[in-house]
Amino acid sequence: MTVEEKAGQLGSFWAQPAEPGEPVAPREDDADEPMPGDRAMTLHEQARWGLGHLTRVFGTAPIAPAEGAARLRELQRVVRSANRFGLPAIAHEECLTGFMTWRATVFPSPPAWGASFDPGLVGEMAAAIAASLRRAGVHQGLAPVLDVVRDARWGRTEECIGEDPYLVGTIGAAYVRGLESGGIVATLKHFVGYSASRDARNMAPTAAGPREVADVLMEPFVMALREGGPRSVMPSYTDIDGEPASGSERLLTRVLREELGFTGVVVSDYFAVSFLQSRHGVAGSRQEAAARALAAGIDVELPSSRCYGEPLVEAVRRGDVPEELLDRAVSRVLTLKAELGLLDGPEDDEPVEGAAGDGSAADGASVFDPPAHRELARRLAEESVVLLADDGTLPLRPDARVALVGPLADERYGMMGCYSFPNHVGRSDPDLPLGVEFPTLADALRGEFADLRVVPGGDVLGADDGDIAAAVAAAREAEVCVLALGDRSGLFGRGTSGEGCDAETLALPGRQAELAEAVLATGTPTVVVMLSGRPYALGAVAERAAAIVQAFFPGQEGGAALAAVLTGRAEPRGRLPVSMPRRPYGTPVVYLRSRLDSPHPWSTVDSRPLFPFGHGLSWTTFAYEELTVDPVAATDGSVRVTAVVRNVGERAGTEVVQLYLADPVSSVVRPVRWLAGWAKTRIEPGRAVRVEFTVHADRTSFTGGDLTRIVEPGVVEVLVGRSSEDLPLRGSFTLEGPRRVLDADRVLTVPVEVTPL
Repeated sequence: MTVEEKAGQLGSFWAQPAEPGEPVAPREDDADEPMPGDRAMTLHEQARWGLGHLTRVFGTAPIAPAEGAARLRELQRVVRSANRFGLPAIAHEECLTGFMTWRATVFPSPPAWGASFDPGLVGEMAAAIAASLRRAGVHQGLAPVLDVVRDARWGRTEECIGEDPYLVGTIGAAYVRGLESGGIVATLKHFVGYSASRDARNMAPTAAGPREVADVLMEPFVMALREGGPRSVMPSYTDIDGEPASGSERLLTRVLREELGFTGVVVSDYFAVSFLQSRHGVAGSRQEAAARALAAGIDVELPSSRCYGEPLVEAVRRGDVPEELLDRAVSRVLTLKAELGLLDGPEDDEPVEGAAGDGSAADGASVFDPPAHRELARRLAEESVVLLADDGTLPLRPDARVALVGPLADERYGMMGCYSFPNHVGRSDPDLPLGVEFPTLADALRGEFADLRVVPGGDVLGADDGDIAAAVAAAREAEVCVLALGDRSGLFGRGTSGEGCDAETLALPGRQAELAEAVLATGTPTVVVMLSGRPYALGAVAERAAAIVQAFFPGQEGGAALAAVLTGRAEPRGRLPVSMPRRPYGTPVVYLRSRLDSPHPWSTVDSRPLFPFGHGLSWTTFAYEELTVDPVAATDGSVRVTAVVRNVGERAGTEVVQLYLADPVSSVVRPVRWLAGWAKTRIEPGRAVRVEFTVHADRTSFTGGDLTRIVEPGVVEVLVGRSSEDLPLRGSFTLEGPRRVLDADRVLTVPVEVTPL
């Protein structure tokens, strides 16, 4: 291969929509990153040297399933015919809440995955997404997001699984296994530190030291790499202590590859290579940006070849970039293409059925939204609904006179996050049909109550006095009021949640707090339903609400799932993956914190949560009994922790039994406690189960004073219960033996067995 041909395999092309027969031109971006040179090359011109990736053929503009598949095949034909070796490109798409294309199932958002505490179900969802991607001719999905929530004001909280690295890693690894089992390349992102940005601002520097990076932010990536087997990683936009992740040889080569053993392909986040020049200022030209990114370990530039095209070729020709670095990246890309079968000649993909067209069944509208996927979306949505508080008002009686009010009462867009197609792309065309069935909460409740009055109550930001007055009037006339509050997701300021939609406080957006106060003042029992991408401060609301239900962007089946929970046909089985703050201002509320970061008498700021991580109620109650803990283990051994959990209520119910560990004396400051494992189990009334955890000493490890991973001898406390704060069973064990330094083979998980009694 020539230098140009090698560089071609590291580049990408974002094709704008085109009529048949027109030259395929690159899509212009909105990131102020113009293409190099006097003009942008067409696809045929760029692909004469070969091409690494085709960017979002389905996820850029509305396109029917059959038309999208035909377009991708035509683009691949252009790529193959243009280059000397006949090599096609890897086609990638976004797939965080499903295949991000028109008419594809919109699954629940990542915080809902975390709330489900159900990695098996998340893996099923990922496998279903993979099946749709494969059928479309796509090879790689840009998911999952493994950023650990550190400050929920960050707009991309809605893309994160939760605030605990073990939860994020376990659920994230399940998603990876599901996607990869379907032949789709999973992409871990954003490596690493993105969610710990200063002041929770998007693309701000990471405000974390090396120990927090290693023990909290890095840990989900370690787990997903080991337990999931992804073939791609995407670096973060951020910088850590002045070093951009996308230009860090330490992170992308020494840590990711040499320490963690990753052997796949590193792809840049969109425009991240050119951001080394334009945003970070660590490169003086596109050539320098290409040189730094390639040396650091980025193999492919997305979404277009701004630096890895002509600028990289020039840098290699001048001797500024060793050709060995080019060869290193090209070998990784070609190896992946070989694994995908892209070096075996043209693919014989089965065409997607139907013609592009009118929305009828014949045009393949259900190809990416089949009944089985909708049923899976419904199951995951139901598993993720969290009942935060209830005075007995729920479940609602079928003959109740119900008023449904609030900005999310009849709002489809409030069911989904910013990486769903309708929010990400579709909202730019208000006349475009959603493409999938998307019942709102009002639609779902109309089928449950003969006497239901719906008063939508304005936009999440734009409610006026008339909206509030109408909601109050409806609440006064009802036996019970359901008040639907929350977010409308968008991008870069076009929403209250989502990428680039960071918040200064965790107060309810717009006039929703005022609306809630007015409705609650009527005295009508009020059930608050939150449809949001982040937790909000509900202290004032919680004091007066009859019940509070939280759903984190539950997807297209979210309305049906919520209706099932509100009426009692389904059990609320979700638990909080993030802490719920009491007040909108003050320090971030996360449970994984040290003693000094917790409430104490030397500060007037109370950082206690309103509802803690892991919290969630059921229609029944559970008693925790008979904790047993092996008293001693070696620093390279294991202990068994068992507890009996009994359903002492009158209905069957599902409990998430949570195991936490604590290190009372350590050589460095540790969290007050951390999640070590959990068991989600259904228990019949009056029955009990025994839950047994096997905890290896490696699960007590941490980054020591010399920044190596260690296990220290000493006492380890054991806590078992319903949430990070409600822990009725407490014990301890002692680790005996020498201090151990761990390597990449350390034990990462805590096996659990549940035995009915």
